[in-house]
Amino acid sequence: MKHLNNSVYYIGADDLDIDLFESQYVVPEGVSYNSYLILDEKIAILDTCDARRGEEWLANIEEALGGRTPDYLVVHHMEPDHSSLAAKAMELYPSLTLVASTQALRMLPQFFEGICLDGRTMVVKEGDVLNLGVHSLRFIAAPMVHWPEVMVSFDEADGVLYSADGFGKFGALSKCGFYGRDDDDWACEARRYYFNIAGKYGAQVQALLAKASSLPIKAIRPLHGPILEDNLGYYLGLYDTWSAYRPETDGIFIAVASIHGGTLAAARRLEEILKEKIAAAGLNPAPKVVLSDLCRSDFAENVEDAFRYPRLVVAASSYDAGLFTPMYEFLHRLQIKGYCKRTAGIIENGSWAPSAGRVMKEMLGAMKEVEIVEPAVTIRSRMKEADVPALEALADALLK
Repeated sequence: MKHLNNSVYYIGADDLDIDLFESQYVVPEGVSYNSYLILDEKIAILDTCDARRGEEWLANIEEALGGRTPDYLVVHHMEPDHSSLAAKAMELYPSLTLVASTQALRMLPQFFEGICLDGRTMVVKEGDVLNLGVHSLRFIAAPMVHWPEVMVSFDEADGVLYSADGFGKFGALSKCGFYGRDDDDWACEARRYYFNIAGKYGAQVQALLAKASSLPIKAIRPLHGPILEDNLGYYLGLYDTWSAYRPETDGIFIAVASIHGGTLAAARRLEEILKEKIAAAGLNPAPKVVLSDLCRSDFAENVEDAFRYPRLVVAASSYDAGLFTPMYEFLHRLQIKGYCKRTAGIIENGSWAPSAGRVMKEMLGAMKEVEIVEPAVTIRSRMKEADVPALEALADALLK
């Protein structure tokens, strides 16, 4: 529990034991489940917690209440890492009213079989206000950021945006800090979080940012990660860049899926050629060149880097008359996350019947506004000096 000001408490909890967030994302520094309590003439709990940290959350709320009884439970987002304890809270506090969107209330029985909420719910929609006394929460619909039932709320008294999963980041608060004051550190894990959790829904995030632009926001309190109070323009600016699918950093990301090392060697030669050409051109600032072995790296970081840079090179081995599976999985993830507005180059490898290039071209071609540059380079088993001119030509096309 943490006292944020004279009437607002943080009652969330860190999870340092979790192995995979959403059963797929590695979180070496854990994750936080953020929850807040506003003590006013009326008392409101803002979201609950994942059941993994239920005992800690219940202890925090009892301590913060100091013997008082809460009036409202506001559910901004029904995902279990934020609402697992909603039924428990309603059981513990019989006079509690659950406040949520229509869609969230429809979802409640899906998560809590047999829950009875007769006369104990309040439906809120865009523009509705929950008056607590000094504090009042104005609700803003945020559908598909990143579930359809999501609402955010703005506390007009403190100038605080309770942003649900928006502006969240991986990392327990005990590891990354309670406030987001190290911008570079915040951006690293917030970027990985954004593109893998909400990357598909850029248009919806843009709509929310448009609504938020008229609010006098002094702080952002998300459901994961640190509270943001300083340099808000930086965080809002990054979210605008990410959700508009604009590249954040000039550079080229080379993603490689190599079975026996031949494809990786060719990709590394391209990396060297690109760096040499960039240095010779005296570009300032110089575009970055980043290479990742898809077989031995975090897939979520690879998705993040693909979105971060304007140019992508995919280099992969042929496999079973198709595409080596780590590259197929990588491109599939880019497809479902809405990858677009980028330039791509292709390197394929095949010992007897190269097929990787065809599949990669088809998958990239299905993505919106992805330009595939020529030449596509074909390696036969191992790169040879005769292959270097094609790599040089690909580098020139990427640097145009």
